[in-house]
Amino acid sequence: MERIEKLFPRFDASGHELIKKAYDIAEEALKEHSRSNGHAFIEHPIAVAKIADEEIGLSAECIAAVFLHEATRFHPETDIKGFGQDVYTIVDGLNKISTINPRDTRLEAENYKKLIVSYSRDPRVTVLKIADRLEVMRSLEIFPKASRERKVLETMMLYIPLAHQLGLYNIKSELEDIYFRYADPEQYRSITNKLKSTERDRQKLMTQFIEPLKQKLSDEGINYKLKVRTKTALSIYKKMQKQKVGFEGVFDVFAIRFIIDCEEDKAIEHALCWKVFSYVTEEYESDTKRLRDWISNPKPNGYESLHITVKNREGSYLEVQIRTKRMDDMAESGLASHWSYKGIRHEATLDKWLTAVRKALESPIGSDKDPMAAYYEDEVHEIPTKEVFVFTPAGELRKLQAGATVLDFAFDIHTNLGVKCTGGKINGKAVRINEKLKTGDVVEIMSGKNQKPSSDWLNIVVTTKARNKIRQKLSEVEFQKAADGKEMLGRRLKNWKMELEDETMAAMLKKLQFKTVNAFYAAIGKEELDVAEVKNMILEITQGVQEQQAEQEKKPVRTVVQEKGNDDILVIDAKNVRGIDYRMAKCCNPVFGDDVFGFVTRTEGIKIHRMSCPNAARLMDMYPYRIQKVRWSSNPSSGNFQTGLRVTAALEPSVVNEIMDIVNSFRASLRMFNVTENDRQGTYEITMKIAVPSNLELDKVTSQIRNLKNVLKISRI
Repeated sequence: MERIEKLFPRFDASGHELIKKAYDIAEEALKEHSRSNGHAFIEHPIAVAKIADEEIGLSAECIAAVFLHEATRFHPETDIKGFGQDVYTIVDGLNKISTINPRDTRLEAENYKKLIVSYSRDPRVTVLKIADRLEVMRSLEIFPKASRERKVLETMMLYIPLAHQLGLYNIKSELEDIYFRYADPEQYRSITNKLKSTERDRQKLMTQFIEPLKQKLSDEGINYKLKVRTKTALSIYKKMQKQKVGFEGVFDVFAIRFIIDCEEDKAIEHALCWKVFSYVTEEYESDTKRLRDWISNPKPNGYESLHITVKNREGSYLEVQIRTKRMDDMAESGLASHWSYKGIRHEATLDKWLTAVRKALESPIGSDKDPMAAYYEDEVHEIPTKEVFVFTPAGELRKLQAGATVLDFAFDIHTNLGVKCTGGKINGKAVRINEKLKTGDVVEIMSGKNQKPSSDWLNIVVTTKARNKIRQKLSEVEFQKAADGKEMLGRRLKNWKMELEDETMAAMLKKLQFKTVNAFYAAIGKEELDVAEVKNMILEITQGVQEQQAEQEKKPVRTVVQEKGNDDILVIDAKNVRGIDYRMAKCCNPVFGDDVFGFVTRTEGIKIHRMSCPNAARLMDMYPYRIQKVRWSSNPSSGNFQTGLRVTAALEPSVVNEIMDIVNSFRASLRMFNVTENDRQGTYEITMKIAVPSNLELDKVTSQIRNLKNVLKISRI
């Protein structure tokens, strides 16, 4: 009993007795079982129960149900009727939900949700299942890779939407954060690092904001606490995508929140909130169009707060939220906070809430019938992902690139099916080949014997596999013409005693608007491009480059400068990056145009790191006083940066030459190239170092390599 009292101190003696009885049953039932990390399995229901208790505020019956669920899941014969009908209903619902496996069913995501709700005769079942999933996501690293990917998918498809509809704001945000960290680790790391690097700036703005208001609030005897509410990395990323801006272009990254400490009397609470509001708007220019009064008219779920946007002394716009402590607790904990109080289950408030929950769970997310839709201060975000997950009619899960179409899906199943694809069915509805897929869709492919690929298909597909297979079918003649053209031009160049340099080739492709070297050679082979015209162009480009180089040599070398303002900003030049003042960090190899910051070392001057560098978070946490703001200067064409690439490719000998050809076709040069065969995986593991003038040129190189049919993966190192 002592351990139960220590784990769950909020409950009274009867609550502890009920939980202890359930815990003992679970401990006995689970003694032979362990988690993926080798620890006792009982740790899982303990952690879930603590979430249900401390973070949601559920009753002792719910805590007991958590333990009994795990016991009966492994030992169905366990007798739990002595715990009462409520506990039995909750356990029965949890056990049924545990049998749902997206890999074994043909239902799309919305039907998965409906299936979960159908098993939840008591809404608390769904809440407890979300608590269970939160504990799993917090422990994600202990699971094998395949299991981890499946759990991330399920969380995105099912549990994040359910948490949204239940008003479990904090849990929803944490689930999204963990999902984003695993779905797009580089973007997640970049945004979180930028948030850390600007944290002091936000605190400074808050201090400056409150200073002129302190005396007025003190004279009125208003006790308050200020809090900076920062958007999640996921929310910021969606803003960046929607507005097509960088991190710095998102102006509502944070809000300043007043939390007023006063007695829980609505008349007093409202008067104090409006008084603080008046002081804020007297001191700062406000945007009345952005006023949101959820105190006079609370949201359907009970959310209360005043929101206003004001302009500070520096001309920056800030969102200000004003609420009492009671209102803040409600907003942070969600509607489930009603369960925090003993005896409330018999009150009309809870009955009303349970009805709202049932309606919310039965309504599609974001629909007009969703009673919870107005709960959130932010819009409901679509999960940013580079992938979609869909099902075959047999229930097999398929992972495709975001934006994938029915035609992409057909090629993913089999090349021959893709070539003959005439359309498909999504969730039983007939669609065209260009219909885009959404996560959770069930897709069936329709085919025809006389169907043949056309060049228009390249504009429909987004996956590398589909694009390469279509090109393969379309380009058999094209490749032969390219070979003929290359041979013809090579023979003429030899006769002319001329050489075609990589830089000249890149300039010529740009001028002639050819996307690839093969297209250029094919045009010669098809006699669409005269070799005499090519000769004249080579001479023209070569002469222009020589003149440009001569002019460039006359210009003085730029140096590192300091911009003076509120903070010193190191301006680094694309030239002469090996100077004594700073150097590029070898751990992340920054390239001109990357988001970067400087770190002042003890012996090696300033080192420039990418914001997405694996070491960035550690450096910012441990040495914030040694972080130097940095921006790039000068034309990227004048620089020369080394960076590393890692490529995984199929064991096809031609792929090595194809990669080298691509590098040489751009303003890039190889500095190191290493190939290792992985016989077990059937792949080449290729590492290379290349020199490029900017990240724009690097993106061109990586994009072309990624499109090669035998390349499986490419990443920066």
